[in-house]
Amino acid sequence: MRHAVIIGSNGQLGTDLTPALKQFQVTGLTHADLDVTDGERARDVLTRLAPDVVINTSAFHKVDLCEDEPAPTFAVNASGAYGLARLAAELDFTLVHFSSDYVFSGFESTPRRETDLPAPVSVYGASKLAGETLVRAYAPRHYVIRTTGLYGVAGASGKGGNFVETMIRLGNAGPVRVVDDQVMTPTATADLAAAVASLLERETEVAYGLYHITSGGQCSWYHFARTIFELAGMRVDLTPTTTAESGSKARRPAFSVLDHGKWMAAGFAELRPWREALTDYLQAKGHLRG
Repeated sequence: MRHAVIIGSNGQLGTDLTPALKQFQVTGLTHADLDVTDGERARDVLTRLAPDVVINTSAFHKVDLCEDEPAPTFAVNASGAYGLARLAAELDFTLVHFSSDYVFSGFESTPRRETDLPAPVSVYGASKLAGETLVRAYAPRHYVIRTTGLYGVAGASGKGGNFVETMIRLGNAGPVRVVDDQVMTPTATADLAAAVASLLERETEVAYGLYHITSGGQCSWYHFARTIFELAGMRVDLTPTTTAESGSKARRPAFSVLDHGKWMAAGFAELRPWREALTDYLQAKGHLRG
């Protein structure tokens, strides 16, 4: 049986990847087990484990904080990714690395393809672009996966949950304001994990490289919040606002929906619509109405 190592196994994506990878012996590593910014430690750990595949879910992803702390942001998202890419070549494993819709400016109004020119407008976006570029340059066998709006049952480590749980908490406390001028695709980590498992199951058939994988459809963050409250049966004073009014420090892409044409051309099915995935998530968390 092939051996897969998941870096960041206690995060929301890592948590869902572990049961999804049924065709692998899986070793999960937390930040305490392997810090991607510590290259020597990473080499020692991965040399000992001798994996066939390493899946890197680690990220410095507090987008506003990244503006104030570019050094640690790039240390994790770019230098850490570079170190793993070099180890992929040295130790002969396939590297799966996750990137973001934030590599795009968001000035466009059509879903972005893998061949479209990235133009990040934030430190976070720039760091993710640097990381994916280094992986593509140095890891002989790699899958770089851009995705958007992740949420999972385990919650995002370092963020105190995810957008869905934050909305439910805020909705139970009082009025809620959410930006309506940023459009993306909410993506359930359970579905993304299943897609990654399918990809690795067909590794010998599917070309290495960059892929866009998200749930189906698109919506604004405001519409996402409204749907959460609707499905949860919550009566909330929800008001749309603008990015400018929100006072966020980091610029965010106004439109960052990703095109799935390359994924589907490789023989994979489109992931299910985001609303359907959200319904299952809310049911799993005990939030679903009736």
